[in-house]
Amino acid sequence: MSDRRDTGRPKTVSGLRPRSPAEALEPARAPSRPKGTRIRRERRFLGAIVRVVSGVLTTVLVIMAVLGGIGFLVYNQFESPGPLDMTRTIAVPRGEGRIEVAARLEREGIISNRWAFVASHLMQGFVGRRKSYEIKAGEYEIKKGASMHQVLDTLMEGKSVLSKLTVPEGLTSLQITERIKADPNLAGEIETAPAEGTLLPETYRFSKGMTRADIIERMRADQAKLVAALWEKRQPGLPFETPEQAIVMASIVEKETGRSDERDRVAAVFVNRLRKGMPLQSDPTILYGLYGGAVQWGKPILRSEIDSKTAHNTYQIRGLPPTPICNPGRPALEATLNPAKTNDLFFVADGQGGHTFTETLKDHNAAVQNWRKHEKDVKAAKQEAARAAASGGTGAAAAAAEEEAAAEAAPAPPAPAAAAAPKAAPLPQKKPKKQ
Repeated sequence: MSDRRDTGRPKTVSGLRPRSPAEALEPARAPSRPKGTRIRRERRFLGAIVRVVSGVLTTVLVIMAVLGGIGFLVYNQFESPGPLDMTRTIAVPRGEGRIEVAARLEREGIISNRWAFVASHLMQGFVGRRKSYEIKAGEYEIKKGASMHQVLDTLMEGKSVLSKLTVPEGLTSLQITERIKADPNLAGEIETAPAEGTLLPETYRFSKGMTRADIIERMRADQAKLVAALWEKRQPGLPFETPEQAIVMASIVEKETGRSDERDRVAAVFVNRLRKGMPLQSDPTILYGLYGGAVQWGKPILRSEIDSKTAHNTYQIRGLPPTPICNPGRPALEATLNPAKTNDLFFVADGQGGHTFTETLKDHNAAVQNWRKHEKDVKAAKQEAARAAASGGTGAAAAAAEEEAAAEAAPAPPAPAAAAAPKAAPLPQKKPKKQ
């Protein structure tokens, strides 16, 4: 019966009948949340954490892969043969850090990438087994094709004991070759002398046993590198079409003076004469034309030798000789490619180890007469000193007195192997020479 009474009657949410029609019209209370909602929210939170962790791990893996690739490239550069195409030495000054040393090595063509070198040095400090990873100052021999690893080991070991070969400016290629042959610390033979003017006079350091061919190749390479750099910075308007012509002129300047304060003025005289089509009239070209690479620089020149018709005799030809007459040094090359801006066409010895420069033949002839008067006075002083020594003493005392008197009367000695300046073609008298 109760079931039939309940049929069609409204009930509240709680299942009870409303107590009045107004209560029946009131909105029902919202149902309670299902029990599974909290679980879904927890799952969403855990899913976010998983995604964050996954992203972090993925990023780490990508970074590790990139670092691994970079490490592989660095290692490959570290162990691969280097760009050096011949054995040479490198100087590491005191106080330079790894970045400065790496930049120097890259600049000298010993390594291909400075930053790979720096990274490798840092890595060696972390994983290596050496007691010290400091790059030591000194001069080192780096072998042809040495890897970055080998270069770094050499610099950290500090084994920089090297022999030394000094090649003066102004020697012929044959004379330089003879010096190299006479050095007992070098090995191997030299079949032929290099072409004239292709070697750079300098002090070279090398390890014992280095071949003579290798050191000649270094001299060639250094000269070519220097000439290329100076040619790019040359004074505009010079009468040289090629670097080789500049080397020819520099070889003449080298033999005409050994004074650093005169080289650019001597070069200017020859450049001015070349521009005007005048013969250069340089005495050293006479000697080289007659004797070639075996020339004895500074020997007195005979009138018959001045008149000799050789390809190098600039008294007999106009313009430059066909080849250099010696191997000029850096200062002579610099002076030739940047001569003084003067109108001088002549110069002659001044008796004090230098020269008098003039623009006209008249002034030049006067300077020549002054030089000859000076020579005459010096000769008379020497003879007087010899007579006084002979009359006032004998033996060693007389010789010492003669030598002292001659030294006081004589002018300051000129640079070795430097010849006198060019003179004008119309000048008939004998040309003054430096002794």
